[in-house]
Amino acid sequence: MKLKKLNIFAVILIALGAFCTSCDDDPGVENYYTAKGDMASTYLINHSDQFSEFINIINRSSMVNFDLLGTYGSYTVFAPTNEAVHNFLEGRGLSSVDELSVEDCDTIAATHIVEKSYFTTDLSDGTLPTMNMLDRYLTITCDSDTVSVSGTIDIAYYINSFSRMIVYDDSVENGVVHTVNRIIDATTKMLPDLMMNDSTISLFYQALKLTHLDDSMRYYKDESYVCSPDSFEEGHCYSTAVEYDNVFYMENRYYGYTGFIEPDEVYAAHDIHNIDDLRAHAKAVYDDMYPEDADVTDETDRRNSLNRWVSYHFLPARVHYNKLTVDNKMLQQCFDRRHWDVADWYETMMPHSLMKISFPSGTQAGRYVNRRGVQNRRDSRGVFVAGSKISAPSEAGRHTEATNGVYHYINDLIDYGRNTQEVVLNERMRFDSSTLSPDFLTSGARGHEFGAFGIGGVGGDPDNPGQYGAQSFSTDPKQNGNTCLGFKSGSAKNFIYSDVQTHLHVRNRYLAFWSYQGDEVTICGMYDIKFKLPPVPEGDYEFRIATCINFSNRGIIQVYLDDKPCGIPVDMRINGDHPSVLWRSDTSLGDEEAIAAYDKAMHNRGWMKGPASYRNTDQAGNSPADWFRNYSTTLRHVFTTFHTDGKSDHWIRVQQKLESTNGTFAFDYMELCPRTVYNNEYYPEDRL
Repeated sequence: MKLKKLNIFAVILIALGAFCTSCDDDPGVENYYTAKGDMASTYLINHSDQFSEFINIINRSSMVNFDLLGTYGSYTVFAPTNEAVHNFLEGRGLSSVDELSVEDCDTIAATHIVEKSYFTTDLSDGTLPTMNMLDRYLTITCDSDTVSVSGTIDIAYYINSFSRMIVYDDSVENGVVHTVNRIIDATTKMLPDLMMNDSTISLFYQALKLTHLDDSMRYYKDESYVCSPDSFEEGHCYSTAVEYDNVFYMENRYYGYTGFIEPDEVYAAHDIHNIDDLRAHAKAVYDDMYPEDADVTDETDRRNSLNRWVSYHFLPARVHYNKLTVDNKMLQQCFDRRHWDVADWYETMMPHSLMKISFPSGTQAGRYVNRRGVQNRRDSRGVFVAGSKISAPSEAGRHTEATNGVYHYINDLIDYGRNTQEVVLNERMRFDSSTLSPDFLTSGARGHEFGAFGIGGVGGDPDNPGQYGAQSFSTDPKQNGNTCLGFKSGSAKNFIYSDVQTHLHVRNRYLAFWSYQGDEVTICGMYDIKFKLPPVPEGDYEFRIATCINFSNRGIIQVYLDDKPCGIPVDMRINGDHPSVLWRSDTSLGDEEAIAAYDKAMHNRGWMKGPASYRNTDQAGNSPADWFRNYSTTLRHVFTTFHTDGKSDHWIRVQQKLESTNGTFAFDYMELCPRTVYNNEYYPEDRL
C-alpha cells in the first residue's frame, strides 16, 4: 500500500527495537556515522566517488526527483556503489548508465528508496513494514559474518537475499543511508510464477497448477478502487481528525497472498513422492472430514480433496514472516509468555477453513502453523500439538517475496483435517479485530507504527516516538503523527457498511492503549456495520466482543448474529461499578474459590474480566503496566451462543442506538469459544 507521493516529510526516526534474534548484535547508535547538516542528497554528492553512478540513475529517472532527497523528511536510501552498478550493467550487456532506459532507471531508483527511516536497530529477519517507492516490500535477512574482520563475529544484513549492506547507519538530517554491494532485485513476478522457479517445491507447484488455483493468485491491484476522501492535503487522501487520530486512505488497493509450502523433502519424509501419492494423501484427509464430497473428481472444484489441500496452504492476504503474529520486543513483553503462546487465527483460501499461527517463547521460539500448547509443554487442558515450523527469511536461502505476495517454507505437513479441527482449534480463539479483513493485513494497517501513514509532521511525544503525546491531539496532520489508515465502503473485505453512516479506520499501534496488541478497529458515527465471523469448525460457540468501556463517546450498541438480535442493547459508556457488571478485583475477593465463583456470576450477567495474559505498557512505552484482568474497563461482553455446521458463513451486525453522530465503537478483539471450553466442569476456561 502506498499513499499519494509527497515532497515534505517529517523527520521521524522510529526505534522499533531489534526483534530478530539473528540481528540482535547491532553496533548501537553510539557507533552511527552522522553527517551533521547533510541531507541524503548532499551525502551522496559528497561521496560521489562511490555513488556517482547511482546519482546518474536517479537523475535519469522520471519517477524519483533527486531534489526530494534534499528536503526535510524521513528516508532510507540503500545506495549501491559504483562497482555494484557496473556489475549490474555488465550482466545486462551494457557499458554505461546512459544505455539504460528511463523505465529501467525508474525501477532502480525507486527500488532503493523507502520513504521512512530504518536503522539497523529497526531491522528484523523479515520485511520492512513500509514499501519502497516502487510499491514493493524489501525483505531483510541476517547472517553471521566471521570473514570481514578476523576473530570477530559481526552481523551481515542482506536486502532481498543478495544485496549486502557493506556500510550501514550513516545518519543524515532527513534519514539514513546504507551502502549496498549489489543492485537490489526488483521483483516483478506474481506469486505463482515465483514459486514455479523454485525447484525445491516442485511437487506442491504441480498440484497448484492442476487445481488452477494459481489463476486465483495473479491479482495485484484493484482497478475499480477510487480514493475519494473528504478532503486532500498535499496530494494525500485525508479525512478530518477522528477522536485523537488523523485518518488517511490508500491511494491504491492491492491484493495479496501468503503461502505456507512444504518442500519436496518434507513430502518424501511422509512417503509422498509424486502427484498420485499427494492425491491419495489429500483424499484420505478430506474424505474423512467431507464424505459428501468424496466423489468430486474435478480438481478445479473447490470441494475436491486435492483442491482443498492446496487452497488450505494460502491466506488471501500478504502477511510477512515478522507480521504473522506480534512483531516487536516490547509487544512481546506485554504477554505472559510463560503461560500463553502468542497466537493469531486466519481464514485461508480453502472455503470455511481456519489456520492458527503461534509464536511460542523459549528454546522452541519461532512461528508455527497449527501448534497447540505452551512453549514446549501441554496447555492448561493437557494438550500439546507440535505443529509445523515456518522458516524465517534468513533460513529460506532464497528470495520468496513476489509482487503480490510471499511464500514461507514449513517443515511438516499441514491440513484442515480431523486433528486440526477437533484438537488444535478446540480452544478459545481470540481474534484481534485488525486480522478480520485481508485488506487490513495486505495494506499494512495492522500493527502499523506511529507516522506510518499521512503527510508527516511533528506529531506525538518527541521523546517517545510512537506515543500519543500532547501534540498528537491536534487536528493539523503536520502536528499529529497518529496517522491511521481508513477504509471506505467496499475496500475492506468481510465488512459491509455505508460511508454515509459509518466511518472505519485501523488505529496505529500504541502499547499504552487499553487495547489488546496496542491497536483496534475504530468505528464511528451513527454506525450500522456488518462483519463476517471467521470460519470455525462445526460446533457450539460463545461469541464475545472486547472493548474498553467507561468512555462518554462509546455509545449504546445492538448486536445481531445472522440478523437475529443478541439480547438487548448494551451501553458501552458504563464503568465496572455499574449494576449490570459489578466488577471486583481478584485481590478484594480473596481465595481462588471466591474468585471462580465471582467470575461465574459476572459471566451470568454477560460480562467477563479482561485476559490475565496481556498487559499494556506505561505511558512512556517502557515497562509493562498491569494485566487487563486487573482493570475494570478492559472487559469482554458475552453476546450469544450459536451453532455452526463449519460450512456456512455467519455475520455480526453492530448498530449504534445512541442518537449521536460522534459515537465510537472501539472494536478491540473478539472471541469464539467452543462449548467444550466455556461449559466444561472438568477443565474450566482459564483466565488467560
